[in-house]
Amino acid sequence: MSDDPIIESVREKLAYRSRIGIAKYGTTMARTDLSRLDWLIHAQEELLDGAVYLERLIQEERKP
Repeated sequence: MSDDPIIESVREKLAYRSRIGIAKYGTTMARTDLSRLDWLIHAQEELLDGAVYLERLIQEERKP
């Protein structure tokens, strides 16, 4: 537990996402069935999704 409410909020979100991921995929991030390249590709895909979400919101903010 953190004295910083922002850090605590992130910690809670991480724990929640972990529970969801375990329920959905039946494994944790400690899994060993993926190669280093697989992990890099997964990370890239997640970051690309994030870039798309940001672009959508940036375009919305730029609308008159």
